[in-house]
Amino acid sequence: MAADPSSPTPSGPAADAPRAGRGGRLTLWGVAAVFLAVSLFGGHHTPQDAPQAPRASGGGTAAPADPQQPGDPLPRSEPTRLHIPKISVDAPFTSLAIGASGQLQPPPAGDTNLVGWYADGVAPGEKGTAIIAGHVDTVTSPAVFANLDDLEPGDRFSVERADGRTADFVVDDTETFAKDDFPSTRVYADASRPEVRLITCAGDYDHTVRDYTDNLVVFAHLV
Repeated sequence: MAADPSSPTPSGPAADAPRAGRGGRLTLWGVAAVFLAVSLFGGHHTPQDAPQAPRASGGGTAAPADPQQPGDPLPRSEPTRLHIPKISVDAPFTSLAIGASGQLQPPPAGDTNLVGWYADGVAPGEKGTAIIAGHVDTVTSPAVFANLDDLEPGDRFSVERADGRTADFVVDDTETFAKDDFPSTRVYADASRPEVRLITCAGDYDHTVRDYTDNLVVFAHLV
């Protein structure tokens, strides 16, 4: 299988792969580059880990920065590790990009304990919608998001970042969507607060098209 945010049309990331023992290839069909550019790029790309400029106060003395409050957006920084205690996920990140076909490339299928982050989009903890994809299984075994469907509203997970900070998230909702009716705008549209989508394959495996019928999406926000 694969972790896959997907829709057969340029809309959502997707992955297709057979469950263990079914044979076949593992592919992550992707969200269209144009859609991602419109929904995820706007205004979020400050230099990675760039320090924030101090605000000036009367008399020209820089005022100290306000202390970080729970849920406040974090500066941009690459994610390094995903922790989901409820389902025993402790996985490193790899960067995902849009391929020549205009689709989001999948995480490498050879590593079952690896998640992918759309690196040209929002970073986890940054204001907007960050996309994290992982395989549900491979041709040989279950993979990192095999139990993603166990998550429920109120469950928590965290993302370690290259700047040394940890972004903590709480699950708002989990939904399964048919790949041929994937709500790209709802899933990938920009957000006014830091949010994350965890996405993988779900439903039945269709041997005819060598793909799963559905996508599971976990909606979460920074706390």
